[in-house]
Amino acid sequence: MFPAYSQIQAATAWMDFSFAYGQMCVASAEIIARRCMRMAQGSMTGPEAVGMVLEKATAFATATERAAVAAATGADPVRIASAALRPYSAKTRSNVRRLRR
Repeated sequence: MFPAYSQIQAATAWMDFSFAYGQMCVASAEIIARRCMRMAQGSMTGPEAVGMVLEKATAFATATERAAVAAATGADPVRIASAALRPYSAKTRSNVRRLRR
């Protein structure tokens, strides 16, 4: 059913996924801190506030689609999880870059 992995390959694949997830979590914490500072200072713009809400639904829809395609094509669980994580990671990275300016 799933492609054959050695135990080392499987462990490496899950470690890579875990590292990417950890990076995304750290970036998310920075985004939250920066946005909270902007809200507290009263410098958050309307489009930023709306984007904060809408970006989650968009990322969720994209992640669901990518995971479904990966599952439908016979990908193994780590590839499915990685496909679902990519849209969230991309959005958090772009938010961090934008908010650091």
